[in-house]
Amino acid sequence: MIVTLSAVALFGLITFVLIRSRYVGPAAALVVFLFGFFTADTGASTAIRSAIQALINAASNIT
Repeated sequence: MIVTLSAVALFGLITFVLIRSRYVGPAAALVVFLFGFFTADTGASTAIRSAIQALINAASNIT
C-alpha cells in the first residue's frame, strides 16, 4: 500500500512538472490519467501490480 501511494505521488509530481514546463499539454495529461484510471479497473491491474512489486523487490536486492 505504501508503495502504491508513493508511486501515485511520484507520477503526479512528474505530470505536474511536465505540464508546467509545457512538455505535455493538459489534454495529453488527461488522456494519460484516464488511461491509468480505466486500466486499474481491468484485470490487467493485478499483473501490473505484480510486475511493479517484482521490480521493487529486485531493486531492493541490488543494494
